[in-house]
Amino acid sequence: MKIQGKVFVVTGGASGLGAATARYLIEKKAKVIMVDMNHELGTELQQQLGAAALFITLDVTDEDAVKTFFENIEQQYGQLNGLVNCAGIGPSAKVLGRDGIHELALFQKVFNINVMGTFNMIRFAANLMAKYQLQSDEEERGVIVNTASVAAFDGQIGQTAYAGSKGAVVAMTLPLARELAREAIRVMTIAPGIMETPMLKSLPQNVQDALGEMVPFPPRLAKPEEFAHMVGHIFENSYLNGEVIRLDGAIRMQPK
Repeated sequence: MKIQGKVFVVTGGASGLGAATARYLIEKKAKVIMVDMNHELGTELQQQLGAAALFITLDVTDEDAVKTFFENIEQQYGQLNGLVNCAGIGPSAKVLGRDGIHELALFQKVFNINVMGTFNMIRFAANLMAKYQLQSDEEERGVIVNTASVAAFDGQIGQTAYAGSKGAVVAMTLPLARELAREAIRVMTIAPGIMETPMLKSLPQNVQDALGEMVPFPPRLAKPEEFAHMVGHIFENSYLNGEVIRLDGAIRMQPK
């Protein structure tokens, strides 16, 4: 897929991986709609990125709000060519912790945002992508890129909810790709390792360095721009479909 001139939606777009992806796509001359719950950061980023960018405050788990959002995208842009799901949370809690057993409400919250929210965006996005009229030199209507985590494979102690939710995103990849193939829509998932997100950047430098040294090579935290480049490559390489790519510097997480 040629990125230039196409229309993309990026969830979790106000900061971190989502913001880096939005910036990358804008630099490639795309039109990008960023959604997030952080209105202040989102509007600030929209101003930085210019007229090709739009920020919308949106709860990806709200069925009616998401339905209306995509109806508005269709009316305003007339098409949708890509969706990048970066919205998610990753709290840590042990099943049997010092403060008692794992709260069911927390487990449900993680799955609601990371899994239900991702699927909620996918179903409405796919419906709009399927309406796109292919041009003579095109073979695909749309591309969906989801964000999992290496925790889906190497979940650490305290990550049962998070690892389970990201494992679900991994498991959805192939059946989605198989089903949406008939609509000329590809589906891929990226499983990042230790990323240089705002949360990690807030940690003391010695802690950041220690985390980076866990990575075989390069021994550092991954940059959000590297995630964005991977998203861009997935969009531009039409033979990537139904697969999960680990973006992790060959790290395999220890139990704790």
